[in-house]
Amino acid sequence: MHPSPRRLWWLGFSIFSGNALFAWIWSVWLPQPYESLPLRALASLLGYSLMTRQINHDPRIHLTQSVFSLVFWLELPVFFSWMYLCNSGSTVWLATIAAMVLIYYHVTDWRLATLGTITGGLLAWIMFQGFGPTAFSLPESQLTVHAVVFGFAWLSALVLNLSSANLRREQLANALATMGIMAHELRTPLSTAALIGDAIQLEVQRQPDNPRAPQLDKLALRLHTLVRNMNHQIDTQIANAKLLQLPRHIEPVSAAKLVTDVVAAYPYQSSRQRECVQVLIHDDFVFRSSATQFSQVLDNLIKNVLHSLMAADSKYHHGALHIEVGLLQNRGRIVVADDGMGIEASLLPKIFRPFFSSDHGAGHGLGLAFCQQVVQSAGGNIHAKSKYAVGAIFTIELPVVG
Repeated sequence: MHPSPRRLWWLGFSIFSGNALFAWIWSVWLPQPYESLPLRALASLLGYSLMTRQINHDPRIHLTQSVFSLVFWLELPVFFSWMYLCNSGSTVWLATIAAMVLIYYHVTDWRLATLGTITGGLLAWIMFQGFGPTAFSLPESQLTVHAVVFGFAWLSALVLNLSSANLRREQLANALATMGIMAHELRTPLSTAALIGDAIQLEVQRQPDNPRAPQLDKLALRLHTLVRNMNHQIDTQIANAKLLQLPRHIEPVSAAKLVTDVVAAYPYQSSRQRECVQVLIHDDFVFRSSATQFSQVLDNLIKNVLHSLMAADSKYHHGALHIEVGLLQNRGRIVVADDGMGIEASLLPKIFRPFFSSDHGAGHGLGLAFCQQVVQSAGGNIHAKSKYAVGAIFTIELPVVG
């Protein structure tokens, strides 16, 4: 499921109103052996929690996701298994629990659904054994039938969920391919802009006495700087668009040379940005990866830091972007730290997911996912620490060669 405040509200409303409706159906219209109005009221309140603004205003935060997972775990596998047992596995509740499995796998990930179904059913069974209203009296001849029906529902839910995951992966691949094509297409107008800059500079050389020559030369320089910056951004986006098809490289890479080269070549927007970068080389080390891909990793991190510093209205003091290279316990470390806006603690576990942006949609959310994949392909790991409005620290740990 792709959560949004509106979807969460409607899911909560369906639980809230659905329990009230079925309490009337199973109590008045089509009475069942066991129906508990207090339990239905409690189940409705679980749904109401998803309707509150405090919970559904931002589906990305940890509180919302925890409440969502808890509500659906209690509402579906726990509550439905309890009602199935209390009604002695009646035909109605056999069909209902089969539908429950399909719904549960639809609204969440298959791994969580599998774990939730097992633990929820087990908890319901333990509670039923402790204080269930009646003994479970399903005939032995029907146990196999119920097992087959439940197994079919579970297997169908699992296959459908995995198929949906494959479809989402294919859609991701198509989206990334489209981004790569669009980035390539931008090269043409940029080449035209570069030619215009060359023509302006050539005209200045032909007419050095023209009073407008200094302004024209400055204009050509700004145009070439813009083209260089845009080409750099296009290179980064094309690299990010190859997220699902990154080749594995084993060339030796010097961490110190990599960092110094990337910092020197980065297209800063101003001299203040360039001067805010501080590089400390404690110990150089060599690791196996792709120098090109790792340059894109550092480019992504530097770009994020400069954006964060800009959002924090930074004065770009020296060391506002701080990069260190060193060794710790026979592992190479590249640390990128900043004094920018930082990242909310609740968002930290998600920042490396494709298309997740901690900046409320300002970015496409591929940069850090690309960074993680490149670092992991080199046998390393990347993690982040941050405090909102204080800054962030990204640490890359890598195995050392030799």
